[in-house]
Amino acid sequence: MTAPSASSRHASASETTQAYLAVNNMHAHYGESYIVQGITLAVNEGEILALLGRNGAGKTTTLRTIARLDDPQLTQGELWLDGQRIDSMSSHQAAVAGIGLVPEDRRIIAGLTVEENLQLAQIAEPVGWSLSRIYDLFPRLEERRKQEGITLSGGEQQMLSIARALARQIKVLLLDEPYEGLAPVIVDEIEKTLRLIKQEGMTTIIVEQNAVRALKLADRAVILDTGQIVFDGSAQDVLDDEALRAEYLAI
Repeated sequence: MTAPSASSRHASASETTQAYLAVNNMHAHYGESYIVQGITLAVNEGEILALLGRNGAGKTTTLRTIARLDDPQLTQGELWLDGQRIDSMSSHQAAVAGIGLVPEDRRIIAGLTVEENLQLAQIAEPVGWSLSRIYDLFPRLEERRKQEGITLSGGEQQMLSIARALARQIKVLLLDEPYEGLAPVIVDEIEKTLRLIKQEGMTTIIVEQNAVRALKLADRAVILDTGQIVFDGSAQDVLDDEALRAEYLAI
């Protein structure tokens, strides 16, 4: 295997201590399957980080572990968000602390309208963006606010899933394959929205198989291979390094 690019680097313990979101030596398992193998990374406030790698590299597992879902199991390491340790929290507690996960399957609640899906997210404190603010960002959702959420198009469901996360008071937005199955024109619209969210100061981690589009959106990139970090640097460095992309991203 070719050595990683010279621009590859890993976040140090001192860097993660000061980071907005800090992942220190994280190990995670699905049963006996050892998926994430000692990841250390730092995400700065207001930054978009592209978390990339081939299928099975551990990207979704990393997001799910940060979100403190029951599966996978965090077996070693520390997770910090805005100075608060979250690795011992449940998924509900992590959500209250500010983790907002938008899963690949979107999980729109059947039988509820667009607006009811958003209102349900705001039943418990802390409440995030108001409905009017959400509709300013997603005018298409306002047009369809009385329509049942699961009847929306794929792109509109993705907008609703992101909007539902913002309806909570979150500090970090975790996006798992937000472009999956969407036409390029819809991806353009989602990207425009994510840039607007960044202007609002949102910190975001995006996992996406369309690596080039994710890299053009992101400030920084982390590449995983078999559960370990092989690159941590600027997104532009990855776009400029054809050998790195060919080896770890197959592009």
